Order: sequence, then structure tokens, then C-alpha cells
Amino acid sequence: QMQLVESGGGLVQPGTSLTLSCAVSGRAVTSFAWAWFRQIPGREREFVARISRYSTTPSRTAYSDIVKGRFTISIDNPKNTVYLRMNSLELEDTAVYYCAANYGAFETAANRYPFWGRGTQVTVSS
Repeated sequence: QMQLVESGGGLVQPGTSLTLSCAVSGRAVTSFAWAWFRQIPGREREFVARISRYSTTPSRTAYSDIVKGRFTISIDNPKNTVYLRMNSLELEDTAVYYCAANYGAFETAANRYPFWGRGTQVTVSS
């Protein structure tokens, strides 16, 4: 059974950077497509970034307009870990961030991802 465990969240100031990790166990990361979502209490889970399982895909990564140019999703195959590098953090980036996986579909809808971690809290505050 595959498990996803997020880490790296915390309290940071606006303009700083943070890297979230999603450690995967039970299955190889190369078997799935990966995404990061975030959620604020009372709101729906929001797509942040995704990455294809295929390294040769021309557009292997995709981002929401809100984070494009600031966030970077990546995979470390030997470490079986998915990352989300977040630069120039803004107050509005405060949320619980979730790692998710599906069987290769390049999707932005949360309900298209059957595998989820429990999330890590990111709080951006001055």
C-alpha cells in the first residue's frame, strides 16, 4: 500500500522561500503522476502544480496561474520523493498543502487523484 507523507511546512515571512517534501513509500514515484494541492478552511482544495510521470513529455510540469513563476514541482527518483519549492511566498499562500498521485493522468481536479497525503501547514505571516 502506497503512503505519502508531506513535510517541510512552517511559519515563514512574506518574500521568503520554503521547500515541501512528499516522501513516498510502497510504490515507486515513477509509476504515477504527481500534484500538489492546497486548502484553506472553508474552501475547496485548490490545484497548485503537477508533474507527469514521463520525463520526455514536452510540458512535463504545469502550474496554477497564482503560483506560476514562484513555485517549482520536481521529483527525485532515487529518493522516491516529490518536492514543491516555493519562492517569494505571499500571505495568500497560507494553507495546508497536500501531495497527491494518480496513474498518469495529467489533471488539475482533486477528484482525479486517488492517493493523498495528510498535508503540511504553511503559514505566511509578517
